[in-house]
Amino acid sequence: MILKVCGMKDPNNIQQLVALAPDWMGMIFYEKSPRHVESELEFSAQTGSLNKDLKKIGVFVNATSEYINERIEKYKLSGIQFHGKETAAFCESYKAKGFISIKAFSVDENFDFGSTQKYEGSCDYFIFDTKGKNPGGNGLTYDWNILKKYTGFTPFLLSGGIKASMAASIKKFKHPQCVGIDINSGFEIEPGLKNIELIKKFKYDLSN
Repeated sequence: MILKVCGMKDPNNIQQLVALAPDWMGMIFYEKSPRHVESELEFSAQTGSLNKDLKKIGVFVNATSEYINERIEKYKLSGIQFHGKETAAFCESYKAKGFISIKAFSVDENFDFGSTQKYEGSCDYFIFDTKGKNPGGNGLTYDWNILKKYTGFTPFLLSGGIKASMAASIKKFKHPQCVGIDINSGFEIEPGLKNIELIKKFKYDLSN
């Protein structure tokens, strides 16, 4: 299972996270987010020197290609997570360049999974997050049984208010296209600062 830790922005916290060897690290480039990387810090040098096995995923909300490309270069991103109303063609343009292309969807009991079909083949992965007032990081969990309605072939990551106490429930959750977990606010001391010991325990509980 892919473990993605999202909303990282503090250099020291990032170095601590690297020691746990998650698969992906999410960096949010959205000014309205309290986890916005550039709201407080400039640390391209630190992020550029991280373990090459750690995939750095830039999270964007309706950003221009110019803005995204600048962050790709500055932060040496491996993938792009589209968390707005980006078109399938826009997502596919980054997949075609060799970047991991991820489209996030905000899910509730009324979500139309048919809306994901136009992104099939344009993205490497989907993320099913909880629908809330913000594009992401709302700290809310939805009924994962809703995902039984998803019958597409693009693999997805489970997201939305996941906490360390949910490891057992996650291991019980079964879907043929579920290939990973995206964690964020449920592991925070404050927005953008993660509890490393809590992530360590969660990672252990998932694998044992």
